[in-house]
Amino acid sequence: MPRKNLEPVQAEPASATVRDTAKQNLKFQNLSDNLRRGILAGTWAVGTKLPTEQQLSLDTGLSLTTVRRAFEDLVDKGLVVRRQGAGSFVAAPQRSQKRSRYVIGVLLPDTQLYYPQVLQGIEEHLSSRGASLQLSTYHYDFTRENASIDFLLDAGVDGLILVPTLTGLDNPQQRVAELMALPVPVVLLERSLDDLGPGDRTEHVCSDHQGGAYDAVMHLHRLGHRKIGLLTRANEAARSSNPTQAAVIAGYAAAVEALGLDTTGHYDMAFSATKPEWEADQAEHMFRLLAGSGATAALVFGDREAALLEGAAGRHGIRVPEDLALVSYDDEMADLAQIPLTAVSPAKHRLGVMAADVLLRRLTEGDACPLYQIRLRPRIVVRDSCGAKLVSHL
Repeated sequence: MPRKNLEPVQAEPASATVRDTAKQNLKFQNLSDNLRRGILAGTWAVGTKLPTEQQLSLDTGLSLTTVRRAFEDLVDKGLVVRRQGAGSFVAAPQRSQKRSRYVIGVLLPDTQLYYPQVLQGIEEHLSSRGASLQLSTYHYDFTRENASIDFLLDAGVDGLILVPTLTGLDNPQQRVAELMALPVPVVLLERSLDDLGPGDRTEHVCSDHQGGAYDAVMHLHRLGHRKIGLLTRANEAARSSNPTQAAVIAGYAAAVEALGLDTTGHYDMAFSATKPEWEADQAEHMFRLLAGSGATAALVFGDREAALLEGAAGRHGIRVPEDLALVSYDDEMADLAQIPLTAVSPAKHRLGVMAADVLLRRLTEGDACPLYQIRLRPRIVVRDSCGAKLVSHL
């Protein structure tokens, strides 16, 4: 960051052993006044990260203690906010000393299928707490993501709930660090840095998609199936590939290993076709792969693909669930299939409620609030496609 011009402040003698209290107070006050004038003049815009205490100490020749007192003075005056681990930022003008109504920015990739229930949960909880919502979407286009975040910050939001792009990036950890350095508190929704383990310091609320897929395989195994397939889909753009898919594959693999299931002759469990390919007779191809493997059951990501597979099975005289048991992943439209689909159902509405609650707690409690890292395990909604109802009637 380029250095800003500050009015000269007399440096402390390096060899001094006795500090004159009045003189020391004058030095920190002079530095505070210089910074305040720069902020009010627009030298540092709202949301801009200020130089570090160490950098200012080098620039001015003042001690770290003096610089720290100047920052504390600016925080007390409401001109600067500090974020632990991120630095000091120019605060937005305060409309009142205590905010009674927060405005929360929400960034979603889209508002279709998965996210309407999530958004409803966020909105309902914010409204019940006297807060409001500002929405922005980037339509799975990473090049538009930062502009959408800037739009929310320019609107004066007090905190952000973000569903950012993390898959397909060379350095997702760096991207998360950038988001955590934003001048307002951030809660990630359905996104986290799983590979970091305890090194992940993000605040997030996510579905446990690995657990959901694991439970689906276990459910089919309890129904007597010993060869269980997995059919997946992928988005057209690699950068915006659905991060849920990798978790579903990992959960499936963990369950197959735990159960010691036979995968001899099995097709690639991560085999995937894009959505348009599924529509263009890909369901027939997937059904042939499944039938050729000898599988008697399958987990299908997601509902639409499972319904297409169900149709392909019917055209070949295969009955669902008597000959082929199916569990879909998503539960967006599973109940609308010709044979209603048993489905893994992420708690979408609850995710939204909890993300909003975590952010409001962070805003009201500040650093006294513990770091929330929440995972909600999806439940299985049993319908007609898995055969559980037939077994229960025996």
